[in-house]
Amino acid sequence: MQVDLDEDEAQVAGLPRFQQAVFQGRRLRQFAIGLGVLAAMGLVSGFFVGLFTPQSLWPALLFNQSAALLVVVAGLQSAWWVTQWRSRAMSPVEPVIVADVDLEAPVGWYERLLDRMGQRWVNLLRQIGAPTLWLGGWALLALLCVEQVWNLELPSAALGISATVGATLALLLAFGLLVLERQLAQENSAQWPEAGALAQLIRVAIISLILGALCLLFGNETALWPVRLAVLIGLLPGLVAVELLLRAALSLFIPRREQLEPVLLARSFVADMLRWPPQPLLALQHELHNRFGIDLRQIWAFTYMRRAFLPVLAVVAVVGWSLTGIHEIPLQGRGIYERFGKPVEVFGPGLHAGLPWPLGRVLNVENGVVHELATSVGETSVPVQSDPAEGPAPITANRLWDASHVNDKSQVIASSRADKQSFQIVNMDVRFVYRIGLSDQAALAATYNSADVPTLIRSTASRILVHDFASRTLDGLLGEDRVGLADEIGRAVQADLNNLHSGVEILATVVEAIHPPAGAANAYHGVQAAQIGAQALIARERGAAAEATNQAQLQASIAQDQATASAHEVNSTAKAADLKFSAEQKAYASAGQAFVLEQYLSQLSQGLANARLLVLDHRLGGSSNAPTIDLRTFTLPADPASSRKTAQPGAAN
Repeated sequence: MQVDLDEDEAQVAGLPRFQQAVFQGRRLRQFAIGLGVLAAMGLVSGFFVGLFTPQSLWPALLFNQSAALLVVVAGLQSAWWVTQWRSRAMSPVEPVIVADVDLEAPVGWYERLLDRMGQRWVNLLRQIGAPTLWLGGWALLALLCVEQVWNLELPSAALGISATVGATLALLLAFGLLVLERQLAQENSAQWPEAGALAQLIRVAIISLILGALCLLFGNETALWPVRLAVLIGLLPGLVAVELLLRAALSLFIPRREQLEPVLLARSFVADMLRWPPQPLLALQHELHNRFGIDLRQIWAFTYMRRAFLPVLAVVAVVGWSLTGIHEIPLQGRGIYERFGKPVEVFGPGLHAGLPWPLGRVLNVENGVVHELATSVGETSVPVQSDPAEGPAPITANRLWDASHVNDKSQVIASSRADKQSFQIVNMDVRFVYRIGLSDQAALAATYNSADVPTLIRSTASRILVHDFASRTLDGLLGEDRVGLADEIGRAVQADLNNLHSGVEILATVVEAIHPPAGAANAYHGVQAAQIGAQALIARERGAAAEATNQAQLQASIAQDQATASAHEVNSTAKAADLKFSAEQKAYASAGQAFVLEQYLSQLSQGLANARLLVLDHRLGGSSNAPTIDLRTFTLPADPASSRKTAQPGAAN
């Protein structure tokens, strides 16, 4: 029961918890400082280990255990604030009266604003209280420690002798905390009411240390559960830290009185469950009764629920167990139904009913899912980043082969030089596109005859490739043999898989690339460059020869066409002249002198087509006087450079 100094100030000296407040505060302070130093050492060690080996188990283990210790430190400090209040109640300090000193008021609106804001912040922090701020800070720090190392993808690794030393130290610290927890658990609630709650918080650190020691003792390069457990240890202190942070936030809404005895804020319902047997309902009932005065034992509904809890739980368990016989098969999958461990049927997509687990179970099998498998796979720990469709080509598309590629596999092929037999090494990327057969027999064979289908295909393909390429040469691989190489390899691999009853169907075989090893890339590039240069020179000379031949053919064709055209033209002219001569002969024979006169006049009209003529009638001047043409030229003053022809009678005939 809380003490109010305004009402029970005289009874404070007689209460045991007030009498031992100084001693309890000293012990709490020592324990808090010691555990705080250990938590700080763990955080610093985990930080530096994480810088050099971020994928190790140590950072997660050290941070989670430090978070558990920080939770205990938060509880110890919260209890220390309570003991400090009791110590002040036992030995109250007289208030010191300070004379009022006139302080200079701030000058300027900006200084006044800053002073007013500072006073408001100081008042706000005073209202919140130091215990609440410290509790929230410790809880946030513990949550940050858990969040920094939360990674369920950590690989397993051998820890060496350091694991044994760390496990020993963790067990020693757990034993020391166990002794402290037993002492606090045996404390009388009248002498130290907060001892029980502190013992519950210490159990969180003890469990974290013991689990961490188990992880260190059983951790090796093949076991994954110690690494996963080291990360999951942070769940327990993380949940307690969340609860403490929530309690600190809710305490802001509780009125505070300086004369009223404070209660311990660092109480944890989660930590209270760390007892055997766990009694969550009883703890909830006590919490409600102590906090709000609600007694659930007086409510008949809760009494009925307590009595009917086990029968209802049994019915729910039976129904839930029966529902494990209902199986949902996705559209891209199939299911092999086993009854008492024997396969009896292959389920298709949809809902199917069978015996509940473990009497009956369903093994999932793919249904038509197509996979691509390379014969050689390199390091896959680095995540593959997708390249943009419009960006530059990825490095994996480089075909210059001046570096080793992930899926390249070296093969030994035959080689012959003159009369000597030898071998050569080439790198190649051969891929197989496969799926589990669509029949029920193929699904059963793939499930029960093969533990790892990709490994089986890869090992079978490697053996086939070694046997097949041993009889091939480089010229054949780069030439005519490459056309049917993929089909031959695919048929051979499919035949071996059928003999093994694997249930795998090879859909396609792709020979992605055949090239020399990366070390011989430069020499091979020189050979390729010389071959390409020779082929280019031959092609250039062939082009020049073809150009000269075509030019000569063009000139000859032009000369032949011109000669043919001239011959046709001369022949046509001769034929036209012959036809005209024959026509004139026929016309002369028919018309006589009239034809000759007509031809004469026609020729005359053609010749005088552009001449200036003056036609005179011979009948002018009578019968005895012939017409006269005056050919004299007269120059007139008004019309220079003029000439005319005047016909004078009797001048010409």
